[in-house]
Amino acid sequence: MRDIINRFLLAFLLLPTFLAAQPAPDYRAYILTPPAPAEPRINGPKVYGARPGAVFLFRIPATGERPMAFSAEGLPKGLALDTQTGIITGRVRKEGEYRVTLKARNAHGEAQRELRIVVGGQIALTPPMGWNSWNVWGNTVDQEKVEAAARAMVESGLADYGWSYINIDDGWQGLRGGAYNAIQPNGKFPDMKGMVDRIHALGLKAGIYSSPWAGTYAGHIGTTCDREDGIYWWVEQGIVDADMKLDRKQKDVKREDLRYFGEYSFARQDARQWADWGIDYLKYDWNPNDRFYLKQMRDAIDATGRDILYSVSCTAKIGMGPYLSQYAEAWRTTNDIRDNWESVSEIGFRTHKCKGQDQWAPYKRPGSWPDADMLVVGKLGWWSGVHWTGLTPDEQYTHITLWSILASPLLLGCDLTELDPFTLSLLCNSEVIDVNQDPLGLQASRVAGDETHAIYVKPLEDGSLAVALFNMGDEPRVMGFVPRLLGIVGEQTFRDLWRQQDIGKVNPREKWETEVAPHGTVFLQIRPGIDDVRRTGSVRKNLL
Repeated sequence: MRDIINRFLLAFLLLPTFLAAQPAPDYRAYILTPPAPAEPRINGPKVYGARPGAVFLFRIPATGERPMAFSAEGLPKGLALDTQTGIITGRVRKEGEYRVTLKARNAHGEAQRELRIVVGGQIALTPPMGWNSWNVWGNTVDQEKVEAAARAMVESGLADYGWSYINIDDGWQGLRGGAYNAIQPNGKFPDMKGMVDRIHALGLKAGIYSSPWAGTYAGHIGTTCDREDGIYWWVEQGIVDADMKLDRKQKDVKREDLRYFGEYSFARQDARQWADWGIDYLKYDWNPNDRFYLKQMRDAIDATGRDILYSVSCTAKIGMGPYLSQYAEAWRTTNDIRDNWESVSEIGFRTHKCKGQDQWAPYKRPGSWPDADMLVVGKLGWWSGVHWTGLTPDEQYTHITLWSILASPLLLGCDLTELDPFTLSLLCNSEVIDVNQDPLGLQASRVAGDETHAIYVKPLEDGSLAVALFNMGDEPRVMGFVPRLLGIVGEQTFRDLWRQQDIGKVNPREKWETEVAPHGTVFLQIRPGIDDVRRTGSVRKNLL
């Protein structure tokens, strides 16, 4: 019996190692996105916001064979472009909208694209795209893993499509100290400033995590404290491990015991420290969110003069919508996502536990992004050992399509150093990303469906429409719609966004149908969509 128990314990201890060693599933047959051509192509956002006088950093996302030379016409005064890396840096003092022509050239040709740089009161004019450490590393995150993720974002080609944020979640915090008595890193992050500088040198941005509670969800210190000197009772009593995390093995203290607001706030001190390090993104995590602490950190960030994207977490309630959209650039609308169909479909669509994302449409606009949580594709971790996502290929297409058409922030939670060809194909489709990054910033509307299927429509800046058909059922389903019921007149071209190819011309009066796989999707763009052509004669007879 003892031998059996020992074998069981050994198997349990070795389980994370076994799971981490599992090869990626071979999903190459499911790849729809064509490879990027050798000639240059500029991707990513078409509009970028910055505040007057703030540090500016933008990496031109461009695919194509390297070496590549970059140029930019119409850059506002104060900005400079590195012609080899495509990284734009500097500060713009004068408010205004600047139309910049970006160019990329290599041995195969040249591409150009307009970027509108808007210097004013808003940042995050398109949903943020990047990576967060929690869903793969949890509390085991360290400096080496974060820097490896940053290098992998560039080396994998993700940065060439606009993926730019490298965000540290819970687990970096040590004790208070330094010039401001702000939270300092624990031993896992020996050189926070140097790490951030190296991330910036790649043309990427760096994010960090905190909470207005005395303690965070993982058991590290937060932004408030019971004492004016910033010493926390569980630290003073030595109930912490080597990384300054609450050590529940030493004493019967639960992490929930730390989730309260201390009498003294260090929001301004912490924000000043983050600005000194060069932080570009803050995930501020507590539940339920409230107006006081929401605004307090907003004011603290603004006082630094640095453009720090303020992302609030988690499980926001609709009544907080006006205040979240006023004070934050993004906010989590759900509890934590998991890599299974039940979690993704419930968060995205509906059900008795979650009303889905439709309720947040009135609050979605440039600079204001309800967040459906991280993308659960690729190799993930949490606490059960690293493993490849539990979503099927069709479910992964649904996941990315839905987050794209909803204009949700796109934050990866996987190990960027191990990206298989299928996962890369999901994340490197410029046309799917363009729907998410469209400058209008609209959230798609559900125009048809029930508990088993749904059709979403999103108007785009150029007048075209993005349309996504989702089959939530367990059997294939024929789905379709009549284009004229979407407000379209005249002949249209339907384009398959995942395959990046035109399907053909469609009469708006005739119903268009296609088969959609179980838990799958079809993602379309309809062009020209809503045009501004002056028509004469009987429009109803000839065009509708």
